[in-house]
Amino acid sequence: MTSPVVGVLALQGDVREHSRALSACGAQVTLVRRPADLAGLDALVLPGGESTTMDKLLRRYELMMPLRAQVAGGLPVYGSCAGMILLADRIADGIEGQQTIGGLDVTVRRNAFGRQVDSFEERLEAPALGAGTQDPELRAVFIRAPWVSECGPGVEVLATVSTGPAAGRIVAVRQGALMATAFHPEISGDLRIHRVFLETISRR
Repeated sequence: MTSPVVGVLALQGDVREHSRALSACGAQVTLVRRPADLAGLDALVLPGGESTTMDKLLRRYELMMPLRAQVAGGLPVYGSCAGMILLADRIADGIEGQQTIGGLDVTVRRNAFGRQVDSFEERLEAPALGAGTQDPELRAVFIRAPWVSECGPGVEVLATVSTGPAAGRIVAVRQGALMATAFHPEISGDLRIHRVFLETISRR
């Protein structure tokens, strides 16, 4: 079976970390900086970073409209942290004029868990993300992370925070070929998120 070709948006953020994780899962990785780089992709990853900066760069490099067309056309796309914000149809507290690629029928809240100094790790029980009976918990790293405050009827909740003051907050979702997490699996060393996302390609 031919390895899938997965693009990683390479304008800003955790590009190298996602590329390494995808390569470890057997994917062919290509970096996306221009509209022409979208040709021939089987899937795309939107990395963690700074969502407002990424929004500005997407428009500067004329990627926003082509990405919206790819999402509408059914391209599997996974977004982590800032990538979740970019995939959301609605932002609860975005800055004036902030745009998203959209496609996920969710409302997200930027920096919902606090500032950089409030970064933390949490272990989630998330069977839908590949956590099995021998290792039922998923280690999640949250850095200035959003959370999902509202989901549309077609959105599947994959994981929530299980403990602490944020218990019950939605931090991973899926809708069709789109998937997003508020946390950063690319820096935790846990490849299950990327593997679950790559399974989306085989189901197309």
